Amino acid sequence: MENYHGASGSTIKGSGGKRGRHSDKKLRYIGGIFTATKVAKEDVRIMKSKRGNALKIKLKAARFANVLTKDGMKRVAIRNVLETPDNRHHARQNIITKGAIIDTEAGKVKVTNRVGQDGVVNGRLL
Repeated sequence: MENYHGASGSTIKGSGGKRGRHSDKKLRYIGGIFTATKVAKEDVRIMKSKRGNALKIKLKAARFANVLTKDGMKRVAIRNVLETPDNRHHARQNIITKGAIIDTEAGKVKVTNRVGQDGVVNGRLL
């Protein structure tokens, strides 16, 4: 189910007054479904067609992460998700989101990109 990112359908203001409806819901305000990127044995990417013939690569499952270290970028394997700032249940389900702290072969890494929308896992070593 998609998320609607336009104005809410409520016609009541916070003060109790009436709010006029200026337009109907538009297709351009509909967002996509949350891509729950999980830790897996292989990388799984899907391509989604977006508005204006643009393509977006979504990462459904991740095995490797690009980690920024003192020596430069390294590609290391992901073991599991330790904690996530947005939802504590995501760590238990091994769902990777931006700001999540993951356990890798190089050590603890903080994810710095939006994984479901970029198609890769980028992070920096803690």
